[in-house]
Amino acid sequence: MSALVKSFVAPDDAAALTLRTGPGRASETLSLGNFDAEEAVVEWECLLADGDFDELVAAGEPRVVAGQDDDGCVVFALSTRLSAALVDAEYSGLRNAAAAWARLRADDGEDIDVAIAEAIVSDLAALASSAARWNQGVYCQVA
Repeated sequence: MSALVKSFVAPDDAAALTLRTGPGRASETLSLGNFDAEEAVVEWECLLADGDFDELVAAGEPRVVAGQDDDGCVVFALSTRLSAALVDAEYSGLRNAAAAWARLRADDGEDIDVAIAEAIVSDLAALASSAARWNQGVYCQVA
């Protein structure tokens, strides 16, 4: 489980790397909480875009932009497919995906309240919509 998950908007990987120590005020930022973000984004893609977990992981999702080093920080990009699914989803679809994600986590012994799961997925969808308006990507920093 990660210590802290922050999602942010950046125009490209290079810009995401410069924001690695924390996106701060230079970018739209969303603090999401304490969960396994790398696994979560793959699960969300499965739930929202009919992805296959094993195929996504085998394809290298999520794409790591900066690996873990001495500071314990990892930055990865949300896939274009997941970002589009978040943007295109209606509220009911986001709510259903969040509830399904909470059940998946519960099956693995991780307790995520459904209301919190809904807030996380909905807030991430809003961030993805903002990124799409500016033709930018969504990144996650896990520290």
